[in-house]
Amino acid sequence: MKTKIAVAKGDGIGPEIMQAVLKIFEANNVPLDYEYVEMGKSYFDAGHSTGMTATAKATIEELGTLFKGPMETPKGKGVKSINVTARKVWNTYANQRDFRTLNGVETVFSKAGIPINLTIIRENIEDTYGGIEHLLTYDVAVGRRIITRPGSAQVIRYAFEMARRKGYTKLACGHKANIMKLTDGLFLETFQEIAKEYPDIQSSDIIVDDLCMKLVTQPQNFQAIVLTNLQGDIVSDLCAGLVGGLGFAPSANIGDNISIFEAVHGTAPDIMGKGIANPTALLLSGILMLRYMGLTENAATIENALLYTLERGIHTGDFGNKSTPAATTMGFADAIIANLGQVPADGGVVSKGNLELKATHEHLLKNKLTVTRGIKEEMVGVDVFVEANDLQPAELAELAKKRLTDNFDLVMISNRGTQVWPTGSIYTELVNEYRVRFEKKAGKTVTQKELLHIAADFSEDAKVCSVEFLMKFGDKIGYTLAQGQ
Repeated sequence: MKTKIAVAKGDGIGPEIMQAVLKIFEANNVPLDYEYVEMGKSYFDAGHSTGMTATAKATIEELGTLFKGPMETPKGKGVKSINVTARKVWNTYANQRDFRTLNGVETVFSKAGIPINLTIIRENIEDTYGGIEHLLTYDVAVGRRIITRPGSAQVIRYAFEMARRKGYTKLACGHKANIMKLTDGLFLETFQEIAKEYPDIQSSDIIVDDLCMKLVTQPQNFQAIVLTNLQGDIVSDLCAGLVGGLGFAPSANIGDNISIFEAVHGTAPDIMGKGIANPTALLLSGILMLRYMGLTENAATIENALLYTLERGIHTGDFGNKSTPAATTMGFADAIIANLGQVPADGGVVSKGNLELKATHEHLLKNKLTVTRGIKEEMVGVDVFVEANDLQPAELAELAKKRLTDNFDLVMISNRGTQVWPTGSIYTELVNEYRVRFEKKAGKTVTQKELLHIAADFSEDAKVCSVEFLMKFGDKIGYTLAQGQ
């Protein structure tokens, strides 16, 4: 029996490379049927603000698997990226990208005889990709970076399970917890807790800037790395550069119910319609999809044919030996089809059940809500962010003191995260947005209403831009100190 999946051809070169990949699937008798859905730039232009029709959304949610070509989000129209929207709406929380040395794809490392075979697992729906940004003043923009314990646990557990399936012995957590102590700190803390459940896998953590240096000097030392969204986005493209570029970088977006497999390179409108685009990245993404769906024999046969074709020097115009003629998009696909059943001399793959993840899909009736229960919470103060165009820190402090009651102390004023009152430096350059911190006195109990009243009262003397409560969870404070505090 055939399984039906949703297919979106994409923009630019998308329809051409999708046609090539599906032709290879057909030649290998892959048991899939395709429901084509309407997504991408033309649907933004037609007035669909999400970049997809309601019918497309319903189809994908019915079928559970989307195979998509590269898509363009119109610039300057205030709309969100269709790629990010799709990942977030359907909670595809783990982005998996596999990077390996490919015969016939020459890189600095292949010339040096250094093999690369590593996997990046990137958290896929949180972090700065929430796109929650505000101009607090004309001069000050703020973006919210959202890292959650349930979201971190989902992607980290997936990374450990993936490592175990692939037979990896090492998994590293890339992070910036030395600076972002609460957000990256939460991600790292969750990694360390879950690592205890996988004693067969050597777990480690590495600061992301050090990770990038080591990846470009000794990538062979890594097997799998899990990171937060933005850092994972950057590091995964770095790794693509190690193996030849985004044209050789497959991508799988895995969720509990819906998953998306896509090429992550651009739409290349400059070569659209010329029949010269490289379909390799989309084909490798399709191979990931076949394995995910349990079609492991088809996946292995097609991947071996691709590797054999590359090994023989057949290439499109963007890579390979420039002294030999470049194949067209369909010519490259036809060469792979002709090589179905062949196995490369170096780096062939076999179908192994323990390497694969069988797709699941459940028709949900309501949104899933995950909450950590049983943690004692206490409100201990408030940060009031205010605009003050002409006030020095000491002058702002005098206004803030007018808001004090018997329950509160004024403990700190910062500017761009650096303390400027009660101590600071005259050499700290200021912008017109300050953070004013009030904390409750020892032994006092305060309410949310009291904290909001401070901000409301402050608004009589200064523009209040934002308010954040200071929380304590058990024995752990839920806020950071200012630099210099």
